[in-house]
Parts: sequence; structure tokens; C-alpha cells
Amino acid sequence: MELLANFPLLASLFAIFFAQFVKVPITFFVTKKIDWSLLTSTGGMPSSHSAAVTALSTGIALQTGFDSPIFAVAAIFAIITMFDATGVRRQAGEQAIVLNRLVNDFNKFLNEAKGWQNKPEQEKRKELKELLGHKPIEVFFGGLTGILLTLLLHMLIY
Repeated sequence: MELLANFPLLASLFAIFFAQFVKVPITFFVTKKIDWSLLTSTGGMPSSHSAAVTALSTGIALQTGFDSPIFAVAAIFAIITMFDATGVRRQAGEQAIVLNRLVNDFNKFLNEAKGWQNKPEQEKRKELKELLGHKPIEVFFGGLTGILLTLLLHMLIY
């Protein structure tokens, strides 16, 4: 039961769930379409990765102080995670977009050139995951979400 008393862990988990859930209404506001798959997908506004690591760092800072070694570890972990979300993972998503276009163009060329019949639905390929990383604004608001939620939870619990 000590696990349930771990405030930084609980704040981080709450931030993940909150950030994933809030993607649905934000997307609905922008697109006027409800997409429940956002609850379990990567990418989007706000970044749940950023919310999680900033909530963890903030929770640790509140419990151990900004001068503690464990806060230093958590802060560096958060910086690396947020940098990765906007860098490597975002670039992988950009490459997936280009690869999907190439595959679509190639398939269109084959269909037109050879007159192939359309394949049955069960044979169609799944497209590469294009929404892997985050735009910097998504990471910023994810980080802000994690910090603000953790401060609110800390005020409510302590």
C-alpha cells in the first residue's frame, strides 16, 4: 500500500490520464469529430509524455526540495524525454508521412499501369504510424499540464 502513498508517482499517472483524455475534447473543438482512439494514441495536444515527466519532477521537488539529487535526476529525465518528443520521434513521424505517400503513389502507379483489381479489404496494409512525436507547442503545454496538475493535487492532498 506504500505505492498508493507515492505522491510523485500518483501525480505522474494522473497527468498521463488527464493529458490523454483531454486530447478528445481538444480535437473535437478543432475538427468537430470525436475520436476516442486518441485516448491510447501517441502525439497530439497536450503531450502526455511531457505531462508525466514534469508531474514527476514537480512531485519530487515538492517532497524532497529542488536541491535534492533525486530531483536533479527527475529534471534531467524530463528534459531528455521532452527533447526526444520534439526531436527524434517527431522526425520519425515526418518520415512516416513521406513513406506513406511513396507507397500510395507506387500503388496508384501499379494500379494504373497494369490495371490491377483492387485488393480485398483484409489484404490492405496498415499505414505507418505518422503521429509519433510532438510539435514544440504540444510539448510545452504537456509540460505545463503536468506542473499545474501536480501543484493542484499537492494543494488538495497536503
